[in-house]
Amino acid sequence: MTIDENLSSPAERSLARHDVPDPLRDDVRLLGGLLGQVIAESGGNDLLRDVERLRELAIRAHDATGQDAEAAMAEAEGLVEGFSLERSEQVARAFTCYFHLANLAEETHRVRVLRQREVGSLTDDDSLSEAFAKLTDEVGREEALRRVQALEFRPVLTAHPTEARRRAVSGAIKRISTLLDTRSQAHGGTSEAENDRALLAEIDALWRTALIRASKPTVIDEVKSALAVFESTMFSTFPQVYRRLDDFLLGADAGRTQPLARPFVSLGSWIGGDRDGNPNVTAEVTRAAAALAAEHALTALETATRSVARTLTLEEGSTPPSQALLKLRQAQGQLDADVSAAADHESPHEPHRAALLFIAARISATQARNADLQYGEPSELEADLQVLQESLTEAGAPRTAYGELQQLLWQVQTFGFHLAELEVRQHSQVHAAALEDIRANGVHGELEPRTVEVLDTFRAVGAVQKRYGIRAARRYIVSFTQAPEHLSAVYELAEAAFGDSDAPVIDAIPLFETFDDLENSVPILETMLELPQVQRRLAENGRRVEVMLGYSDSSKDVGPVAATLALHAAQERIAQWAKRHDIALTLFHGRGGALGRGGGPANRAVLAQPVGSVDGRFKLTEQGEVILARYGDPVIAQRHIEEVAGATLLQSSPSVEERNTTATAEFAAMASQLDETSRERFHSLVKAEGFPQWFAQVTPLEELGMLQIGSRPAKRGLSVNSLDDLRAIPWVFAWSQARINLAGWYGLGTALASFGDIDELRRAYREWPLFATLLDNIEMSLAKTDENLASRYLALGDRDDLAQLVLDEMRLTREWVLKVTESEWPLSKRRVLGRAVQLRAPYVDALSMIQVRALAALRSGDLDDNDADGIRKVLLLTVSGVSAGLQNTG
Repeated sequence: MTIDENLSSPAERSLARHDVPDPLRDDVRLLGGLLGQVIAESGGNDLLRDVERLRELAIRAHDATGQDAEAAMAEAEGLVEGFSLERSEQVARAFTCYFHLANLAEETHRVRVLRQREVGSLTDDDSLSEAFAKLTDEVGREEALRRVQALEFRPVLTAHPTEARRRAVSGAIKRISTLLDTRSQAHGGTSEAENDRALLAEIDALWRTALIRASKPTVIDEVKSALAVFESTMFSTFPQVYRRLDDFLLGADAGRTQPLARPFVSLGSWIGGDRDGNPNVTAEVTRAAAALAAEHALTALETATRSVARTLTLEEGSTPPSQALLKLRQAQGQLDADVSAAADHESPHEPHRAALLFIAARISATQARNADLQYGEPSELEADLQVLQESLTEAGAPRTAYGELQQLLWQVQTFGFHLAELEVRQHSQVHAAALEDIRANGVHGELEPRTVEVLDTFRAVGAVQKRYGIRAARRYIVSFTQAPEHLSAVYELAEAAFGDSDAPVIDAIPLFETFDDLENSVPILETMLELPQVQRRLAENGRRVEVMLGYSDSSKDVGPVAATLALHAAQERIAQWAKRHDIALTLFHGRGGALGRGGGPANRAVLAQPVGSVDGRFKLTEQGEVILARYGDPVIAQRHIEEVAGATLLQSSPSVEERNTTATAEFAAMASQLDETSRERFHSLVKAEGFPQWFAQVTPLEELGMLQIGSRPAKRGLSVNSLDDLRAIPWVFAWSQARINLAGWYGLGTALASFGDIDELRRAYREWPLFATLLDNIEMSLAKTDENLASRYLALGDRDDLAQLVLDEMRLTREWVLKVTESEWPLSKRRVLGRAVQLRAPYVDALSMIQVRALAALRSGDLDDNDADGIRKVLLLTVSGVSAGLQNTG
């Protein structure tokens, strides 16, 4: 695919209209041109002409209006109709590859801008240091410092199947990214011609790589994918964030005195622990996932320790060891005289280096489970490193003490030996069935296989704790917590699994998901406090309680507007409950990447939370494609962490608290009306007779289950005759593929129109953070919709009444959102995001035309098996491409 060199081409005019920065324009032009060359070499000029023709028609249809748009759309559809199956697959592959390259170019540019900002020392309103400065202005430095040292950010990686691209594709994209970065920075001694050749080779490999998986990944495959991100960015990036903060806090004293910054990122993982609806997550898999994570953590720590040791060449004459260090060296010699002697031999007259080399050997022994030499827990390793650090400080070498050695200490404190806390999740009904089985047959009787698995899960948690410490696995999340008994069941089952011996430390965490569950949350929490196991944990952990909120099912239950308001109200009530009982509350936000699942900018969402619901602690799920998008590049990962941490710090500032409190009270009547009206409109659609079957007809819902993108089933067992057991991921995914995005906005238009007072709505948008965040997220959702294409999907269902409901609400929502935000078109006031969405839209349209044609053929039922298989292959390829183009799935 190419971008023509002159501004007369539709693509170039589009680039110009959206004010694309020259470096980004150059990268897109370069990669698009190289892809076009690869397509021509592989499939011939005829293929390239078909791709280019469809691209030009899609751009014309997207940019034109009225009859001109319809004519271009009809011509494009005619072109697609004439494609053979093979040609459809080739063209879909071309557009999908293009999206991967365009996304890469934008990420490269984003990194470029962030680097330039660092070099230029530009003010960054979203940085953690800027947040600290603002907080200091309001509460004073001492209080601001206390808060920043108590700060907690807990991202939890999940394996929800929303990453539609293969690891092989991700690997190819990473290699192309490295080559593009080398080219843009003009370093490495590589000529432009050599760079072109290498880029062509990698793009050719991407073109020839199967873009969709042939088989489902296993749970362990998913674990390894997450661990790859740990290795590439997280291990080094997290302490760099602490370092940047410490540099700001200490100024000229940074790096030569005890740090003021404390580790505040604590990584969690559901991958290998989340068994709700996933029969592939077994107790054995949980143990294996924990072992793999620990192996990566210990390997990374050993490598980092040896790296620091290589530079710790301070001679004992200039830097004499402290008495504590000499005592440590003596103890090391008693542990293993040979290893200690080898360290001395490698570091003659360098006692600090020798001590650190022995520490590295102990880390290696911990991984190998050498009982004589291994560390029992991370605190022992931390203590040894602190002896080393204090000795260097006493000897007058503080810059060495608080340099790379401090970085290593932060890594130990952040990741321990377990890397990420493995959290278990299971459905409350599974526990109820297991308890009933045990009570009927006895714990040693003949039990159902699922009951045995439940008990084995607790035993796996116990084994992980014994091996890697309590921090490695203690949180147990109960899906669909609807009664206090659903929490007490966790403790009863844990005790049943261990008999008379000590059960592992367990914190049962309620997950409130549906609208009714959110409404009933506080009474359940009140009763939870009466459980003796909970009372014991409160005494042990400083009265800390965690509560999880599910965004996905509540949105599917009552619609995005009512769900947003219900979640906000529930957080208010839970925060007040925590305050009454002197509880240190952490709310765990089960947010997806897509807007219909609570997605959108996390930092803005934090600032819109009710008073007392954050209090310096923020925990959320990081899912699917979001993991790579936020943590795949170290510069972007650092930016993301700082944005969320800065917002978490500022959320409890007096000014933010006053704004949220005032707005919530002032706009309460508006909220009530929007809630009621939007919910009624949403239910009029989803509760209509035959809606589930119609939904499956007008979207690729059933076909999504054929995508091998995750180990977890898309449904909880029931057919599409019921939406109740349809997971929120395919609910959102299917609507986004149909270019409707209904899960993100349906009901808002009617609610705004019913309220009617545009001046008051605009005032709410200016003064009410929750409302502004809701509208901004819905505006982004609308920007990714297309009415012309949506109508073609909806026509597949033979229900004009339901189709008209959707289209009418889409138009109404767009009209009122633009009126309230005073925008010309969706995202017109958000230059960077608007540019990204608008530039992709025509190319996504081209893939959607191929997809809707494939769906129509499948829905006709007039196909033999071979044709049907071929069409499904094309359809799944378009699903992957549309996901890449829209940059979200579920």
